[in-house]
Amino acid sequence: MQKALVIGGGFAGMTAASFLAKDGFAVELIEKNAELGGRNRNFSVDGFTFDMGPSWYWMPDVFEKFYNQFGYTTTELYKLKRLNPSYRIFWPEGDSVDLPVNREDIIKLFDQIEKGSGKGLDRFLNEAGIKYRAAMDEFVYKPSLSFNEYMNATLIKQSFKLDLFTSVSKHIRKFISHPRLLQILEFPVLFLGAKPQFTPALFSIMNYADMELGTWYPEGGMYEITKAFKKILDDVGVQIYLNEEVKEIRIEKKIVNEVITHEKAYHPDILVSGADYHHTEQILLKKEFRSYSNKYWEKKVMAPSCLLFYLGINKKVPGLLHHNLFFDTSFTLHAEEIYDTHRWPTDPLFYVSCTSKTEATAPSKCENLFILIPISTRIEDSPALHQTYLDKVLHRIEKHTGEKIKDSIIFNRSYCINDFKKDYHAFRGNAYGLANTLLQTGPLRPKIKSKKVKNLYFTGQLTVPGPGMPPAIISGEVVSKFIVNEQNSNV
Repeated sequence: MQKALVIGGGFAGMTAASFLAKDGFAVELIEKNAELGGRNRNFSVDGFTFDMGPSWYWMPDVFEKFYNQFGYTTTELYKLKRLNPSYRIFWPEGDSVDLPVNREDIIKLFDQIEKGSGKGLDRFLNEAGIKYRAAMDEFVYKPSLSFNEYMNATLIKQSFKLDLFTSVSKHIRKFISHPRLLQILEFPVLFLGAKPQFTPALFSIMNYADMELGTWYPEGGMYEITKAFKKILDDVGVQIYLNEEVKEIRIEKKIVNEVITHEKAYHPDILVSGADYHHTEQILLKKEFRSYSNKYWEKKVMAPSCLLFYLGINKKVPGLLHHNLFFDTSFTLHAEEIYDTHRWPTDPLFYVSCTSKTEATAPSKCENLFILIPISTRIEDSPALHQTYLDKVLHRIEKHTGEKIKDSIIFNRSYCINDFKKDYHAFRGNAYGLANTLLQTGPLRPKIKSKKVKNLYFTGQLTVPGPGMPPAIISGEVVSKFIVNEQNSNV
């Protein structure tokens, strides 16, 4: 039985480990932190429970497909609740709009904002559905080591449906023109980490995920997903070692010979790194075994980092839903400050999650708030600025809800670039990974297989298919299936 070692217990690492064990490898998974989940962790304090990272449950079909392959359904592992409305958006004029859960009502909403735009949305979502099915059936589960993988008649025909060479911004404007509606359709692209004008129209699949497949919430919080993955890891016999940080990967004759942690040395036949790709290459490997130079990484367009706040409030906050988007300032200016000028934002857009609106994640008559401000990965983290930005966003929340919040905060924790670097070795302190721009999509992303080391592989948000929980799950499946196929072909 061959031994496989997986570094990193995020979703990509857990997925890869699960499939490799299922396919007959003796698998060990090592994680530097005290718990599995990668960015999908949580913590509790004084009766408040906070999801630390991901808070949107989109693309439930990806989770279901993964669970099915190990004999489970989602409902056997946790209970999903579809949020209704999906989320609330606050506008500059002081008003807000709630996104309904079904397509017909969303079309009506668009028509209310701009007469005739409902038909445009309907056509847009029809096309987005075609893209989604084509992407899921033919494209995102490919290892993307070469463009040759896509060079057959069926895939070439399918690729024309994906609008790879049109920006999602330009594509949306074929159907919709009202500024508010444009923001509703462009906001999911922010999760992919690039300006809409530099993101391929393929990623209108995010709108399909949003408006057709829905926004869900696992009862008990997002950490229930990590617990479900842990159950599968246990089922297939993966040995898990927590608080095990890798210090060095030693290579002999272009083969991983030893993986050194502060506790022990591992001697795998196969090594899969689900840790930060840049950290693995630039820190854990000697220069001669790196597939990419530091200059290569410095040219990469990263998805944003974030300034996060976890707040415990000693009263209820009317006017907020579970998910809230504050689009009450300039999207254009904020995007420029993230991607072009690389400065702390002047007046940022931000997101607020309030899970206590859905279940008891806060003490009675209290509220828990998770606030996320996207920021550039090329700025210096300044803890002294955290309070300044908290004051900015609290002022705007109070303005829109009419509810004083600042004096009711009984717990306050911030989390930013330095924390992403410390906890995850995240390149430049990124929160989401490598942006899905046209020149960083598919075969143009860092490869899942090392070019210099024969038994070294990569998975996660800096390789294919990209940022987010569902793509991380897909990434783990892609690399594990590739390894199995490669091993079988060598027999």
